Amino acid sequence: MKIEVLGPGCPRCVNTEVNVKKALAELNKTAEVVKVTDINTMVEKRIMQTPALIIDGKIMMQGKIPTVEQIKQLIQKEG
Repeated sequence: MKIEVLGPGCPRCVNTEVNVKKALAELNKTAEVVKVTDINTMVEKRIMQTPALIIDGKIMMQGKIPTVEQIKQLIQKEG
């Protein structure tokens, strides 16, 4: 599983990355967590608002900080 956190490095983006890591730990799952800060990459991936969360190439959320519980649900749904 690959989880991408997209954003320019603002506190909201940092919090999203922290929540992703907490969710993975609570689920006892491993995943490749990638922080994407490049604006061009975000445009290519059609991200209009940050922070954004992509799981295995699928945009799951953008424009708000997902809670640990929300992330856990998304991870379990995807797999």
